[in-house]
Amino acid sequence: MKTLFTFLAAALLGFQLYAQTVTITGTVTDDTGLPLPGANVIVKKTSTGTQTDFNGKYSINAQIGQYLTFSYVGFNTKEVKVKKAGEINVSLEGSSALEEVVVTGYGISREKKSLGFAVAPINSADKALQGKASGVHIRGAASLSGSRSYENNNRVSDNESYGRIEENIFKSVGTAPLSTFSIDVDKAGYSNIRRMLNNGQKVPEDAVKIEEMVNYFAYNYPQPKGKDPFSITADIVNSPWNQDAKLVRIGLKGKDISLNNVPPSNLVFLLDVSGSMNDPNKLPLLKAALNVLVDRLREKDKVSIVVYAGAAGLVLPPTSGAEKQLIRNAIENLSAGGSTAGGAGIELAYKVAAENFSKGGNNRVILATDGDFNVGASSDRSMEDLIEEKRKSGVFLTCLGFGMGNYKDSKLETLANKGNGNHAYIDTMQEAQKVLGTEFFGTLYTIAKDVKIQVEFNPAKVQAYRLIGYENRLLNDEDFKDDTKDAGELGSGHTVTALYEIIPVGVKSKYLKDIDNLKYTKQTSQNYTDEMLTVKFRYKEPDGDVSKLIVKTVKDENSSMESASEDLKFSAAVALFGMQLRNSDFINTKKKEDVIALAEAGKGSDNDGYRAEFIRLVKSSK
Repeated sequence: MKTLFTFLAAALLGFQLYAQTVTITGTVTDDTGLPLPGANVIVKKTSTGTQTDFNGKYSINAQIGQYLTFSYVGFNTKEVKVKKAGEINVSLEGSSALEEVVVTGYGISREKKSLGFAVAPINSADKALQGKASGVHIRGAASLSGSRSYENNNRVSDNESYGRIEENIFKSVGTAPLSTFSIDVDKAGYSNIRRMLNNGQKVPEDAVKIEEMVNYFAYNYPQPKGKDPFSITADIVNSPWNQDAKLVRIGLKGKDISLNNVPPSNLVFLLDVSGSMNDPNKLPLLKAALNVLVDRLREKDKVSIVVYAGAAGLVLPPTSGAEKQLIRNAIENLSAGGSTAGGAGIELAYKVAAENFSKGGNNRVILATDGDFNVGASSDRSMEDLIEEKRKSGVFLTCLGFGMGNYKDSKLETLANKGNGNHAYIDTMQEAQKVLGTEFFGTLYTIAKDVKIQVEFNPAKVQAYRLIGYENRLLNDEDFKDDTKDAGELGSGHTVTALYEIIPVGVKSKYLKDIDNLKYTKQTSQNYTDEMLTVKFRYKEPDGDVSKLIVKTVKDENSSMESASEDLKFSAAVALFGMQLRNSDFINTKKKEDVIALAEAGKGSDNDGYRAEFIRLVKSSK
């Protein structure tokens, strides 16, 4: 009997010990040792659970003998038995369960993808969004929106895509007297082809956006006077590459706003940390580039960081620009791996921006990626619709492109255009310093939006004209007065340059095709015989809905290129080089020596050295 009593007492004591509730703490990391914020820690077969914090740490109560289940999207689940109070540290290994469906010219294949990035807790709405992220990534084919993929182009651009560009032709003033387009302040086109030329690559013709090459460089246009937010410059010289034509330059200069006067910024960085960002010139360069910006943040600025790969999450809640070390730590902890749920990331980033909206301030999502969206809303059309809807909130969008091999220029340009923003390509730390350091806050501070240009040519002076570049910024003539039509934004201190080549009346040119005389066209009044053209500008205030009109007339001139300003010479040199890269039908010289001579004549003081770099680039090009 005594033995039985002893046995029952021991059993009861053991049960009590087994059922004892203890506190377990620890850290959850990936297989490289990096913490996993937002990992789930659940007591198996119960509803008790928690998630790890920003540093991957957790604390949970469980009974001795129970099992803790550790899980995270894209990683293998792990179970650990609770034996005593104390620490249980867990390392999760990347899962190969997720597949990316890839459509190639030869059929369908499936690639295993692991997810190796850290995100913070995602609410139910965000999870529902992830559940929809099951798109198809099409490689190697032209998209329905007119982009082209370039494969096996000297190996380093085996899956890059660019929007189709059909070079502008000469148009007869008699049948088309108006030329209408949106301004373009994007500069990605130049830094992207610079990367290719520096790598000894052949440059795809559709990657050459001449207006972005010309507008990469700053020009010494006068500061605006009066109430208008920009000044206007226009001049005419003889064309340096076509003796039968003249070159017209139209320049805008945005009003310079002191950084001290720039209102607070609410910035949400949306960072691609998918597997395709693993290369040294992608996520590592992005992390280094972001640190350039951190140095310039002010206490009144707020920064949030959203990341996306197989899922999307918040890794840095809104943080004052004064908390520089905290921001740097969040940047340093980023790692790449997994597929690219771009749509889910954009949704979450705009949600964070809206929740922290700064009235009267700069509210902007800054997307940094190689553009390789392949999960969820991935087509250009669906992305356009998403961004057009989000921009109604007053949050603008900046797109920063990185890397080579699968860079999706056409997709990033589409997003930036529809998001009332701009697009830059960062190929080096020098470019990071320029984009995120020197120019960043000027870019953020929009002084005029939906800026449109319409040029009317005088048929008494001009037979035909050709806009150089801006092919993907052309507007219908009736769009000029339509305030519902979107156009480009102008930031503080920005310059915009547009070049036209015109063929004067009475000049024979091989570029002109004969058309029948028009019976009903009105004759031009002789009162305007000294005018070559009239330029009209429309713009809106940053928070306005009704456009304002500015008109400038340009008189005929007969100036030589030798007497032109240094800025005009240099912009003409850049345009000529772009046309050479595009194998343009409208130039009579394919010699890079002609570009170099023109650029050297227009080099000027070149305080930052960008013009000298261009000259070296032309000299080293094949």
